[in-house]
Amino acid sequence: MVYGAIMNNESNKTVVSIDDAIEAIGMGPFQRRVLWAAGLCFTADATEVMLLSFLSLTLQSEWGLTDMQTATMTACVFAGSIVGTLFFGFYGDHYGRRPAFLLACALISLFGLATAFATGYPSLVGVRFMVGFGVGGLVVPFDVFAEFLPTSHRGVKLLAIEYFWTAGSLMTPLFAYLTLETSWRIFVVLCAMPCLISGIMGICLVPESPRWLLSMGRHEEAKAILRSAASANGIDPDTLFHANVTLKDEQVESSNFLDLLSSKWRRSTLFLWGTWIGYAVGYYGTILAVTRIFDEDAYDAQDDNGGTPHFNYQAIFISASAEILGLIVVIRTVDSLGRVPSQVMSYLFGGTLLFTLSILSTVTSNSAILTALSFFARAFEMMGSCVTWVSTAEIYTTEVRTTGHASANAMGRTGAFFSPYLVGGNMSMLAVGSIMLAIHLFTAFCAHHLPETKGREIGHTSLDDDDIIADDDKDGNEMSFRYDDGIDGSAKPPSSRRIV
Repeated sequence: MVYGAIMNNESNKTVVSIDDAIEAIGMGPFQRRVLWAAGLCFTADATEVMLLSFLSLTLQSEWGLTDMQTATMTACVFAGSIVGTLFFGFYGDHYGRRPAFLLACALISLFGLATAFATGYPSLVGVRFMVGFGVGGLVVPFDVFAEFLPTSHRGVKLLAIEYFWTAGSLMTPLFAYLTLETSWRIFVVLCAMPCLISGIMGICLVPESPRWLLSMGRHEEAKAILRSAASANGIDPDTLFHANVTLKDEQVESSNFLDLLSSKWRRSTLFLWGTWIGYAVGYYGTILAVTRIFDEDAYDAQDDNGGTPHFNYQAIFISASAEILGLIVVIRTVDSLGRVPSQVMSYLFGGTLLFTLSILSTVTSNSAILTALSFFARAFEMMGSCVTWVSTAEIYTTEVRTTGHASANAMGRTGAFFSPYLVGGNMSMLAVGSIMLAIHLFTAFCAHHLPETKGREIGHTSLDDDDIIADDDKDGNEMSFRYDDGIDGSAKPPSSRRIV
């Protein structure tokens, strides 16, 4: 196999960029292992958040909680995740993706199980806050998976991880149906299992990110992981990364939180924060609004029985299954439409459908119409949120990716914190629908002003093209790495983009 690369004439070394190295490794069993470990974290995120819609009503009846205490029980998880995202963003960028991944899994598993032993409201709020703190670290496994993906596969494969979220959304009502009338403590133990399994898989299958290792100057460790990944994908590592191949240094900059507001990142960061705040209020608000519209019988059951409410599991399953449709549609369209148009369209349609649902719920009890509106509202919410996650991981470069993604996630969790107070209170559905429509319009506006990342190397956006052309003119002696014969035997043209 022949290399065309940046040549060092003194040592006759072949210098390879990390993006081209990962592209050469290709997509295979190695990435699928990381997908399962990272994906189960998304399942855990969904189960630990969705369980609150069942647990809050159950404990409101069993412990005699007020409406404010019930809403706070849900909000405390988001409060913990706000703190957690900021902590894990810093931790992941400075101490490694893998330690942050495993610590987040350990916290969620430990305090998720501890929820079953809560003896009163204060202890329950405390352990759920710590679960939320761990949930705040779940941006890290997503970024780890993104950093192992070839550019040609990244859009679709990053969206594939969202299937695990949808699985968690469907598992939670199933667990509730099987166990909630017997014991809510068994219910919360089952909901903690996905993260425990993810942590075990992470220990066994997920190495440190070679991008992060390069940014720390640990070249040999990065090369060893790439060799292992190549071997797992059925490629001879001695051919791909022989003795004369060295990895090109990643451009390293400081990665403290304030760097996100520097001139380089300020515009993207502010619009990302706005998008995340709006998406979180819209997504979780839609779930709570649909629950409020269809599950009034849960409150009636509480009054009649004085015990565990009887949820409308059929309506909840139908609503949650809409996320499967949304995910299938966005996987098939995100690389053709692009990240920005996909987000704008999804948030506009999602807000309009939720507004219509809120109005009609006050004038009709036609279950078929309301179910159809709620189904498509949740489908569009899923589409928008999926693309926002993918776009965020692609916009930032290695040295600030986890910090940037975590800060955006913190903004999203801040929006989610207010959702139960907005939707779950005594406000009329007409008012709820109007406010949610305005929030969706704001989200679409922010998403419209994000840089497009479709088809570009990770950390390289449409805003960088002019700078790269200028740099290439000045650095005309640098040649991008390529495999003249390719992995599949076909010729691959050299990249015209310089890695950032």
